[in-house]
Amino acid sequence: MANGSKSGKAGKPGKEAKAAAKAARRQASKERRTQLWQAFQMQRKEDKLLLPLMLGTLVGLAVVFFLVGLIWGIQWLLLPIGLLLGVLGAFIIFGRRVQKTVYGKAEGQAGAAAWALDNMQGAWRVTSAVAGTTQLDAVHRVIGRPGVILVAEGSPQRVKSLLAQEKKKTARLVGDTPIYDIVIGNDEGQVPLSQLQKHLNKLPKNIDTKRMDAIESRLAALSSRSGGAALPKGPMPGGAKMRGVQRTIRRR
Repeated sequence: MANGSKSGKAGKPGKEAKAAAKAARRQASKERRTQLWQAFQMQRKEDKLLLPLMLGTLVGLAVVFFLVGLIWGIQWLLLPIGLLLGVLGAFIIFGRRVQKTVYGKAEGQAGAAAWALDNMQGAWRVTSAVAGTTQLDAVHRVIGRPGVILVAEGSPQRVKSLLAQEKKKTARLVGDTPIYDIVIGNDEGQVPLSQLQKHLNKLPKNIDTKRMDAIESRLAALSSRSGGAALPKGPMPGGAKMRGVQRTIRRR
């Protein structure tokens, strides 16, 4: 006699498992919509230009496509396309202005660079606060296709020596792998917090993922010996919520 019930065939989930997965997806989708709506309400209160810009983009693109369609008599065909593109454009504006607000609040706060690095997309291996001071200056280490990037935040005078020490220790373990050092700030030779992710993404690709794995294992041993510096988990209260909003926007 065959063993099992209707959920029966090996490797195939039963009806209950499918229903549970579907319910979980619906719940996750509902949470994302709620999060986006809350972010929109917060941004709208702080940013008086948000609604005019979003509405202007939506209406403007719809009108442009409608007028172009009039030339060939297909205005009612092009109007929905204009509306869809207008919605997309409005959403992009919303995302960028939320990001600008978040970075504006984070700037100058301890842990802001670590928070920005944690939000990076792609195959970046981030280790926060591999070196630091009691004044919450810190050096964070990033391993990526460019090589090893050391990102310092805090007082430029104090982090200069921190960077030099960390770069010297790192160089002993990574051989000829390129090492970049960055200081977060708005002065000459520094990288603004809002431009950090873009700056890293513009660096040349010098190593492959296999080399990244090898470097990561070597430097992990160094971190375990030296220990990490204490650092706030985020640059501001509610940072985790805004990070979730940004990820939701990128997924959309």
